[in-house]
Amino acid sequence: MAFQQPFFNPRVPFTGCIQGALHEGKTITVTGRVLPGAQRFHVNLQCGSRGNPDIALHFNPRYDGFLDVVICNTMQHSKWGSEEREYPAPMTRGANFTLMFLVNRDSYSMIVNGAHFMEYLHRLSFSRVDTISVDGGVEVQSIAFSNPAVTSPPPQPGYLGQTHCAFSAAGFIQAPPPYTAQPPYTPQPSFVVPYKNIMAGGLYPGRNITIQGVVNHNADKFCVNLRFNSGVALHFNPRFNENVVVRNSLLKEQWGPEERTGGMPFYRGQPFTVTIMCDTQCYRVLVNGAQMFSYNHRHFLFQQIDILEVEGDVSLSTVLV
Repeated sequence: MAFQQPFFNPRVPFTGCIQGALHEGKTITVTGRVLPGAQRFHVNLQCGSRGNPDIALHFNPRYDGFLDVVICNTMQHSKWGSEEREYPAPMTRGANFTLMFLVNRDSYSMIVNGAHFMEYLHRLSFSRVDTISVDGGVEVQSIAFSNPAVTSPPPQPGYLGQTHCAFSAAGFIQAPPPYTAQPPYTPQPSFVVPYKNIMAGGLYPGRNITIQGVVNHNADKFCVNLRFNSGVALHFNPRFNENVVVRNSLLKEQWGPEERTGGMPFYRGQPFTVTIMCDTQCYRVLVNGAQMFSYNHRHFLFQQIDILEVEGDVSLSTVLV
């Protein structure tokens, strides 16, 4: 599956192409800052860019009422549906934020600053979504895309040919593709452990890695490594006999000081989901949807960090990079 370069520091209002459209397991991560005097802003996942396109997901924080609120909605045939509201808005005026959209079979999951915020059930087929737009009282630092790491690309429902993206003096344009019914998507059921994969483009702030699996019943330990050519930028190492998760880096052929605080969120015989979010200053690690650890960067040449490894006493079902 083709790797899409992120958009860095786009000027708002912004409209950009989502290469290959949306599919199950894809994530879009928007990092930015709410302006101090913002009344509202929105991020739209929409079906094309011409005219008045359908909007599959309208994510709209508002700061002009008694309570800050996020309103989500869908627009089809130029008509809005029923609003869904969540209080309070998790991103505040003047503050930086990281907003991740995860495409599930039945819904979008929205994760803000490492914590699960809300689910929004699909009202339009996500396979039609090929455009992201941002407008309002917000600065955007990056918009990044991650795909499921599968051996063969999943089907791209809704496309009978290639997506054609272009820019003109008037801005972003894209020929809307024909739409067909969405066939079922079946992710790869398992991955061989030890697992190793090249992360095209390396790391950058806003890129996320999600790993799902099950801890073996007799597990002693396992680890997730984010490697570069001559070392390990992040060694994430749950140890069950010690009941601790160790974090460390291997730089210049030497291990640094271990970080061991934060508890043990893994259990023998139990499933898990680990999401590693790369921020400008640190890695933030979510376990089963809750942020559990942060680890300040010790190796800052992010694009060199292009190898993902998983080793030890686990079975893997999903890897998204």
